[in-house]
Amino acid sequence: MNTHILLAATMLAVSAVPARAQVQPFPVDFRIQEVVAGDATIHVRVGGKGRAVVLLHGYGETGDMWAPLAAELAPDHAVIVPDLRGLGLSSKPAAGYDKKTQARDVATVLDTLKVAVADLVTHDIGNMVGYAFAAQSPERVSRFVIMDAPVPGVGPWEEVLKNPLLWHFRFGGPDMERLVAGRERIYLDRFWNEFSADPKRFSEASREHYARLYAMPGAMHAGFAQFAAFDQDAIDNRAVLAQRKLTMPILAIGGEKSFGPMMATVMRAAATDVHEGVIPDAGHWLMEEQPAATVKMVRTFLDGKLPVAASTAAQSETPVPAAWRLTPEEAAQLPIVGAGPGTSGVQGIETRLLSGDPTKPGPYTIAIRVPPNTRIGAHTHRDHRSAVVTMGVWYFGFGDKVDDTKARALQPGSYYLEPAEVAHFAHTGAEGATVYITGVGPSDTRYVAEPRK
Repeated sequence: MNTHILLAATMLAVSAVPARAQVQPFPVDFRIQEVVAGDATIHVRVGGKGRAVVLLHGYGETGDMWAPLAAELAPDHAVIVPDLRGLGLSSKPAAGYDKKTQARDVATVLDTLKVAVADLVTHDIGNMVGYAFAAQSPERVSRFVIMDAPVPGVGPWEEVLKNPLLWHFRFGGPDMERLVAGRERIYLDRFWNEFSADPKRFSEASREHYARLYAMPGAMHAGFAQFAAFDQDAIDNRAVLAQRKLTMPILAIGGEKSFGPMMATVMRAAATDVHEGVIPDAGHWLMEEQPAATVKMVRTFLDGKLPVAASTAAQSETPVPAAWRLTPEEAAQLPIVGAGPGTSGVQGIETRLLSGDPTKPGPYTIAIRVPPNTRIGAHTHRDHRSAVVTMGVWYFGFGDKVDDTKARALQPGSYYLEPAEVAHFAHTGAEGATVYITGVGPSDTRYVAEPRK
């Protein structure tokens, strides 16, 4: 069947979805344009007037997710919202799911619309396509908002891959497609539920809408292909990073119950002008869980201002507390509180509170000094944490039971994650170790296995 006929038939089928399964529509003056980009036809929503902004969606959703933000930006922005190739109402070619190719899709869309420069707002897989576009054509991106997902090959990518919650990165192939066929809603519900702070905020209407789109012929194959391309994406991104970092202003936003402040940590490995934003009481699905807060933060940044959560000390009009800029010697003088909140609680661990308070809501950073030959059993924390080893060797692994074969020896300077509610364990060698840990409280510690004797 001709691609354009198939696309028209698909659009007609989706338009017939009952009202109960509709997501928020785009403003009525938005138009649809089908852009041919090599072997793909990209479905694009276009509306508004003013400075151009491109919104790129992620997996489990389509460009429809951006309707609330598009409505906010349209009065003074030309808003451009593609469906990524293979997803939504874009065509589903057999190949081209590496993010470098999809970045060329974005370039073709802008060329077709005669847009030279645009702001960029991305989420999830859209982050990866957006980064590839910004890396290939930095002169075409004025500001970049990147939301709650890692970028292959950038920062702690290898550690991210070890997170058991990301099993789907390696899930794909013909057998997997057969298993999921006709069960797309079951498969997608797992993502919507597990990556939400509160699954009820991902509405039933949205679930029905997106499940129907992902059940279209070729859609699940295309979705699996997005993940299968990650190894090539990492190679491509590392090649770019070896030459240069991004220099445009970047706002890295994480959901408090998901990537949180770690999004900014990731992007500082790839860019020179990174600002941090955290959406309170949100998981991964920021536009579904906290649309008003997310729209406000994005809008503020695109207007050339820093959201309150992203303000830096250099731009603050208030005096900067000395505790915000400690030298190693000054940090070493802070009081020791023992194995306090936010640690494993093992006797002998020394904790220094560098900022915030793990027992209260809000960001905190602690430094823990773990004595030599100390073993810490498998346990979890309620908050998502990122950590850096500063002294000694820290043997760290994931799992419900201590297994030394799964522990990796992390040297000073190593970075790792402690995802919320994911069990992990650790031990030190003959010299002990010091680790700096950052999270968003309140934190806690729950053992799932006794420390090994």
